[in-house]
Amino acid sequence: MKVKGAGMAGGLAAAAVVLSWLLFVGLPRRSGTPARPAATPAAATLAPPEVRTIKARLFYVADDGRKLTSVERDVRYAERPVDQAKELVNAQLAPVAEPLVSAVPLGTRLRALFVTSAGEAFVDLSAEVSSGHGGGSLDELLTVYTLVHALTANMPAISAVQVLVEGKEVETLAGHVDLRRPLLRNPSWVQ
Repeated sequence: MKVKGAGMAGGLAAAAVVLSWLLFVGLPRRSGTPARPAATPAAATLAPPEVRTIKARLFYVADDGRKLTSVERDVRYAERPVDQAKELVNAQLAPVAEPLVSAVPLGTRLRALFVTSAGEAFVDLSAEVSSGHGGGSLDELLTVYTLVHALTANMPAISAVQVLVEGKEVETLAGHVDLRRPLLRNPSWVQ
């Protein structure tokens, strides 16, 4: 009986070793994420496509709150000038981290952008540019000239910018700045 019990104990020990080996070495481990398949040699040599960017000047409220200041940023590159203008406006509308303060109301989106052969850009923004605006002539001037400068400072082919809201010409954003015609860059609004 002792031999039979010893053989059985040895068999159980061997089974335990094999089971342990399978659990900890031989089987894929479960960690909550699926196991990744091994990379093929061709896939391992492919690098992710790089996003091409340009250096651009974007405009934010200066520390004194009375003018704009420019900050150099990387902005996605686009082949066509109108697409580059869209990239610049989208970068300007993107939320920023402190200490920067945007003059454009949060949630404002670019709906469309057109550039004429005369170098005038028509920037069609979502309703948030008006409905989210705090008002006041200074704040409205900073909002408008943020967009004017973002395009005219970075795109030599653009000389003036007209802001549209929801596809329509508007007299003003908040009752102060005449937006019925394209506006030229005005360096007096930038420190």
